[in-house]
Amino acid sequence: MKTLGHWLASPWRRSTVAAVVGALPVLAFPAPSLWWFAYVALVPWMLLVRTAPTGRRAACDGWCGGFGFMLAMHHWLLPNLHVFTFVVAALLGALWAPWGWLVRRLLGGVPSRGRVAAALAVVPSGWLTIELVRSWQGLGGPWGVLGASQWQVEAALRLASVGGVWLLSFLVVALNVAVAVLVAVRRARVPALAGLVATAAVTSAAWVYAPRPDTGDRVRIALVQPGVVAGTDSADRRFDREEQLTRELAGQDVGLIVWGESSVGFDLGDRPDLARRLAALSRETGAGILVNVDARRSDKPGIYKSSVLIGPDGPTGDRYDKMRLVPFGEYVPARSLLGWATSVGEAAGEDRRRGSGQVVMDTGNGLRIGPMVCFESAFPDMSRHLAEDGADLLLAQSSTSTFQRSWAPAQHASLGALRAAETGRPMVHATLTGVSAVYGPDGEPVGPRLGTDTAAAQVYEVPPAHGTTFYVRFGDWPLYGAPVVLAVWGVVEVLRVRRGAREPLAPPARTAHGSPARPGR
Repeated sequence: MKTLGHWLASPWRRSTVAAVVGALPVLAFPAPSLWWFAYVALVPWMLLVRTAPTGRRAACDGWCGGFGFMLAMHHWLLPNLHVFTFVVAALLGALWAPWGWLVRRLLGGVPSRGRVAAALAVVPSGWLTIELVRSWQGLGGPWGVLGASQWQVEAALRLASVGGVWLLSFLVVALNVAVAVLVAVRRARVPALAGLVATAAVTSAAWVYAPRPDTGDRVRIALVQPGVVAGTDSADRRFDREEQLTRELAGQDVGLIVWGESSVGFDLGDRPDLARRLAALSRETGAGILVNVDARRSDKPGIYKSSVLIGPDGPTGDRYDKMRLVPFGEYVPARSLLGWATSVGEAAGEDRRRGSGQVVMDTGNGLRIGPMVCFESAFPDMSRHLAEDGADLLLAQSSTSTFQRSWAPAQHASLGALRAAETGRPMVHATLTGVSAVYGPDGEPVGPRLGTDTAAAQVYEVPPAHGTTFYVRFGDWPLYGAPVVLAVWGVVEVLRVRRGAREPLAPPARTAHGSPARPGR
């Protein structure tokens, strides 16, 4: 241990180790999907931070670990953003600097049982506060939220219906704190074990008491995934391919057909021929078709990404314009300052325009759908509001074509399970090139996933759901409760320090050979 401590005395070595251990939690997400690893993935990072010689060094370990986590989580952006990926990771990683200081403050040295008990609530609250800040759309949104690694765990999905993905993040970090204490602090194992028992109790209570969604008759939903279509005339050829696949659905009693993001590359007002072809497909299949138009509008200035519902007579008038855009991919934040990103990567040359509000669409057969576009499925509040507004089915139209051979498509598709479980509504994740997937109202998978090597029209029998989950009713309460926990802990710490400062010094002890004032005489 002394040899290791000596080796870590080098700031560069320590920073490198912090970045490496900070990246470990990414293994719990798709594509590796080692969901169980999330329960111990933070332990090496915490053990390193608690041994920092100073609070400043602990903050640096937190920053470097956060950099490693953000870089690993977004490594698939490197071919597109190049060096700017490192800049973004470094800026976002700075959010973990206070968290590093917090870990050392509570777990450094030989912590008392009281400090360990506080750490079980305060350290996860610190992590959750970071997720609150970085979930702002301008900072990249809630991609890589730690709780999202539990998307395929049935018990975790039940917890998501109570407190959203945020409650999962809190409990996963609390488990890591408990394991770190069990490994490093023997005298404080009792509160650590108590934390593990409390987590198990919360999970069990959620399993028993959380309301389950009410489901009705199943509706047949079809996803059309055309696969990779590249080249100068790709928009026309993609439309032709989607049209061909959609015709295969005729006679299959489908209630709704969903195309992926940017499935139509022309404004339908400018291309009435495409609108007529879509209307003919709706008549032929007997179903409404939800397409996604990525084009410059003919009725207003600017480029929009819009979900448009098509019926037998053409566009029905139901339209949703994407509200939350992908930083750099669809717009450049503070373009006057960061516009140089377009010269070093594939950042947006022109900013797309934002929609003004969410929309619930009636397909005409009693089914109410709540569309989202791509990146928006990462935001729990958007699906929650759609459920509040009466959506029976949630939809996300996506395209991860640029990242075909990376972890991004699987990571994106996994978010649908969480949005379904949070809201008690089935979720359809439809893409151009995979991964496409459908989840039931409990977050369980429905039917086959369409991978990145698949081009097909696939029909799913989906149970529309009603009722209200705790998460829909009470919202992001864990997310906003975390700063309150930190504030209360901060007040207690300040009062404790002041009380210690006011305590009188003990009088000097008398000696056998002198007075207190002049010892030894």
